[in-house]
Amino acid sequence: MEHLSYSTRTAFHSLMKEKWINLLSSLTVAASLLVSAMAIITIFNLENFTRTLPERFTMVVYLQDSVSPEDTQKLIGQLKNKDYVSGTKYISRDQALNEMKRTLKDVSNVLEGLDENPLSSSIELKLKKESVTAPAVKKISEELKKMPSVGDVYYEAKIAETVYLLKTSIENMSIIILCIISFVVLFVISSTVKILLYRRKTEIEIIKLLGATGGFIRAPFLIEGGVIGFFGGIFASIGATVFYYSLTTSFSAFMPILKTMVLPVEIVVLLPIAGLVMGVIGSLISVGRLRL
Repeated sequence: MEHLSYSTRTAFHSLMKEKWINLLSSLTVAASLLVSAMAIITIFNLENFTRTLPERFTMVVYLQDSVSPEDTQKLIGQLKNKDYVSGTKYISRDQALNEMKRTLKDVSNVLEGLDENPLSSSIELKLKKESVTAPAVKKISEELKKMPSVGDVYYEAKIAETVYLLKTSIENMSIIILCIISFVVLFVISSTVKILLYRRKTEIEIIKLLGATGGFIRAPFLIEGGVIGFFGGIFASIGATVFYYSLTTSFSAFMPILKTMVLPVEIVVLLPIAGLVMGVIGSLISVGRLRL
């Protein structure tokens, strides 16, 4: 207990004595963590957006003109039992024609002269999220075309491919950003602790001669690194909150979609903790090389 008390007092005395170096280090850590937080907020919202894309993706199964109502119901039942289908919607020929008329109401003369309905009945399929990838959708399309009563299958291949690419890119981007920011934070804190070690070199030599153990000497530096990282995390949390509210209020006037952005509360809470952990690890890297 006495050991911890001494280490804490020594650490905070050093923090106040070298306040400008430590403040600069905390602000550097804050800037790094803020970049990370901004990236995570952006990635989180992009991930939310891409999560809704599969829900909007549909495949249209066009039925053969000669298919009977009984065969249509049988086909719908078979489609509902497919493990990749989350929902079905039957659209009759008349419904399809009415929908086309509503869509083309401004150019209704295009439909003049039609003696009969040229459209086919169809079934809209909603796929499960995990099935909305370019390879999976292509495989599903080929399978559906082989089913009885099916005339053709239509889907937007580019949409499926875009959904898959977006999700993959976002996941890879988040990993790269977090690795880079973690390295920067560790480097900053490790460099700061090295400076503190150098400045207290004489003091360390004296307490070594008095019989201080390695753990006794290293402990204050670990606390200092943790405090620098912790305050850097607090500054970053404040910056991340300001960044979020600036986007959703000031800049949303130019880009209304920004109003839909969400601020993950976990980010604001975890930034100081992440700063503390990385501060201690950065200090360990420096003091671990200290020969005692």
